[in-house]
Amino acid sequence: MSELLELYDDVIKEHDRKPRNFRALDPASHKAEGYNPLCGDHYTVYIDVKDGAIQDISFQGSGCAISKASASIMTQSLKGKSEAEAEHIFTRFHDLVTGHGAVDDAMGKLVVFAGVSKFPLRVKCATLPWHTLRAALKGEQEAVSTE
Repeated sequence: MSELLELYDDVIKEHDRKPRNFRALDPASHKAEGYNPLCGDHYTVYIDVKDGAIQDISFQGSGCAISKASASIMTQSLKGKSEAEAEHIFTRFHDLVTGHGAVDDAMGKLVVFAGVSKFPLRVKCATLPWHTLRAALKGEQEAVSTE
């Protein structure tokens, strides 16, 4: 099991060092800001939705390794998905990091966050980009906060 935890740790570190889709998206049909005042994570999520599908998705900002890796893997996981699929993946991810979901192959790289449930303060780090994504898809103008 420790080899698996090391692999998960390596994936998170890799996405922290070299986040995917880390850029402003222009034009973006949807955008939202998210902030975690407890640890200072602050991100903007940009989405280009056409015909109910996420054509492109990106993020900018700064934060801890878990939040940045979560945002990076989120963008990879959701590109090309419908808004309904994105909501379903959000729910499964949220269940996973809060200890209410099962780990399975369908989760892809998102399984690296399974251990976050053991650290309640880190759950907010992992979920911040996802809550920001939801706010963007709903067209909410007010910044999302984890508090």
